[in-house]
Amino acid sequence: MLLPIFLIVLVDVFALTLVFPLLAIYAEQFGATPLQATLLVSVFAVCQLVSGPLLGRISDRIGRKPMLLVSQVGTFIGLLVMASARTLWVVYLARVIDGSTAGNLSLAQAYISDNTPPERRSRSFALIGIAFGLGFFLGPSVTGYLVRYGLRAPIYAAAAMSLTSVLCTAALLRNAVPGASSAEGDGEPDAGPGGTRVGIVQWGAYAQYFRRPVLAGLLVQFLLFSIAFATFSSGFALFAERTFTSREVGYLFAYAGFLGIVLQGGLIGRLVERFGEPALVATGFAGLGGGYLLLGLVHDVGPLLVATTLSAFGHSVLRPTLTSLITQHASRREQGVVLGLNQSLASVAQIAAPALGGWLIGLGRLTLWATVAGGAAVVGLMARRWGSGRAVPA
Repeated sequence: MLLPIFLIVLVDVFALTLVFPLLAIYAEQFGATPLQATLLVSVFAVCQLVSGPLLGRISDRIGRKPMLLVSQVGTFIGLLVMASARTLWVVYLARVIDGSTAGNLSLAQAYISDNTPPERRSRSFALIGIAFGLGFFLGPSVTGYLVRYGLRAPIYAAAAMSLTSVLCTAALLRNAVPGASSAEGDGEPDAGPGGTRVGIVQWGAYAQYFRRPVLAGLLVQFLLFSIAFATFSSGFALFAERTFTSREVGYLFAYAGFLGIVLQGGLIGRLVERFGEPALVATGFAGLGGGYLLLGLVHDVGPLLVATTLSAFGHSVLRPTLTSLITQHASRREQGVVLGLNQSLASVAQIAAPALGGWLIGLGRLTLWATVAGGAAVVGLMARRWGSGRAVPA
């Protein structure tokens, strides 16, 4: 049942990874400073923070498929605008268009939550991680080949993949309205396992979830994970081009993607069964923090490979396990709300972290940039006493 959504997310991620590694470098071609280049991530996140809850709420009413199509068409148009840019402001416009319809990941998570029982959600959410792993394994390699034809070539290729994703969604994904029936027989619409979402001006409704002891801790951990990853991912290309060659960077992205495939392509389920999600969250934060802190000290490929291994393990483990624990500590009707909250927290991180990272890289403070990413992960590990350390998986 989840194979179509996996294929759709895979194509989307492949399109993303064709562009993301060179986004900052592409902006520099138009005279962007490191701060202006990383702010392209922040601008996208601001638009997503506004549009995400709205897209999710509409999907609760009319189904996931129509809104996935809207989101994917927006990405396709944004990529075409970016590829045709001749000035920096047009690149920003492309990010605004894409961000204003961004919702692929949260809608895919909602679809998975609609169709998966709690005890299988870590494994099911890992499908998105597998798609990310395959994308990061293939995308940078293809980008490395296409850039010989210019920086616009990978962007046009990503637009073609995005159009393919639209066609896959239209042809493969069935549409079901989560609130179409009532399971309890009380006459009220049943939101289904995907739950309902707060409206665009109802973010104050999120406050109640931060008053629940364990759930609040898990949400804070997810925010810290998002800050660490957003700091790293938005600035890594700028960091790497000052220290390593583009070929080495491409190989490292591919290697990290390969590890993601191995970990989330079946191993994550076995790890959850053997050690439990709370233990994996702690190990994931330790790996993420160690990898990022080491990254700020390396100048050779060997230590960089170790840092990549640690951080890739941490990212691959944390995203599915934290997301699963969060959904397990919310009721049936709240699933969509907490998934939307997750996306909002990630957007907040993607607004603030790239700006700080770009500023530090612009000043040449590469070690401090990596320390910020690693420090956020270390704080996430310390926060386990309020979150994952007290969680009781379903």
